[in-house]
Amino acid sequence: MITSGDLIKSKMVDKIIKLALQEDLGNGDITTNALVPEHQNAFAYLLVKEKGIIAGLDVCKKIFQILDKNIKWVNLVFDGGFVKPKTKLALLEGNYRAILTGERTALNFLQRISGVATLTNQFVKKLNGLNTRILDTRKTLPGFRLLDKYAVALGGGSNHRIGLYDMVMIKDNHIRIAGGITNAVKQIRKSINKNIKIEVETTNLDEVAEALSLKVNVIMLDNMSIPIMKKAVKLINGKTKTEASGGINLDNVRKVALTGVDFVSIGAITHSSKGLDISLEIDSNY
Repeated sequence: MITSGDLIKSKMVDKIIKLALQEDLGNGDITTNALVPEHQNAFAYLLVKEKGIIAGLDVCKKIFQILDKNIKWVNLVFDGGFVKPKTKLALLEGNYRAILTGERTALNFLQRISGVATLTNQFVKKLNGLNTRILDTRKTLPGFRLLDKYAVALGGGSNHRIGLYDMVMIKDNHIRIAGGITNAVKQIRKSINKNIKIEVETTNLDEVAEALSLKVNVIMLDNMSIPIMKKAVKLINGKTKTEASGGINLDNVRKVALTGVDFVSIGAITHSSKGLDISLEIDSNY
């Protein structure tokens, strides 16, 4: 699972933060620099305007500290916490220019990461009392993979593979080029470390039976109806892990989980989440 420590240490996250600041800042914040004296300080706070799960405060802090290394930051809540509207999330004090210049970039990160965590948590709550776990996918914002998966973890979901390099996923196009599931699995096993897990996508019971005979680690039940999925789970009978995927939403996720699958993977939690409404407010009494 991706943790806050992973993000802080990640060179990939550093790169995307710097790229985001370059994109917004360019040659300088001409509005702020024209209005705010260079050495003036300010006090500000982050305010959430709707209920949800907060995620990304450490990233937000890092953005401001790039612009002002002396900025003071105090968390009032912590990542993974559920918040109600009008909750103050963090206090910051430092260079006024730096605060205003970093505002939009910091909020873009914080709103998205919190939005992913919040949507994930909505799916997780639908499965209360069940053993089925919500999984993320690779359908993430380009460059934002670790941040999106961190958000999923904070929302109570589980991380699937991080990229193409840490797990085998044999999908329809792989099966087609290999000439079948059996050929694909046998060919891949010749070239990978035996500790790498193999998952196979299946679309019908015949494919499920074939994948099961090959003793793969996970069998994906892709876009199957509930009745067919129940038959697939019964056929597999706990001999390997099962993952349901395709067309799953908040209305039907519990029905899917009740088939007995181990995991439900949902691309929407990272590709269709809505940013949580958060603002930065300057304290005029500073």
